[in-house]
Amino acid sequence: NRPRILVVDDVADVTEMIGLFLKHAGYEVATADSARAALQLARNEKFDIVISDIGMPQMNGYELAGELRTMPDYERIPIVAVTGYSEYDDRGRAVRAGFSTHLTKPIDPTRLLNLIGELLG
Repeated sequence: NRPRILVVDDVADVTEMIGLFLKHAGYEVATADSARAALQLARNEKFDIVISDIGMPQMNGYELAGELRTMPDYERIPIVAVTGYSEYDDRGRAVRAGFSTHLTKPIDPTRLLNLIGELLG
């Protein structure tokens, strides 16, 4: 059974790019263009890992992680924060919000794949 990954970003190019290389690496991938859409998917399906952008309109990645952590299937799964602003993004806040770890954009595909491999261990 292939691990299922949910990729969340309000920029379609980003979700498409991440989605494509994860599919090539053998993962099953679903994408969402907002935190609300991601929560909807998470309620209906079970994912093994969630990769989410932080800076999104309406509801940001911190709020999404917080919501996911209240759901029984998502209390312990790895949630990876992706951020474009390393200076604004503080690791402590991401961890307090429920993220397992975080990556800065632009995303290095090899680094992401290695990270996912470790997290799914």
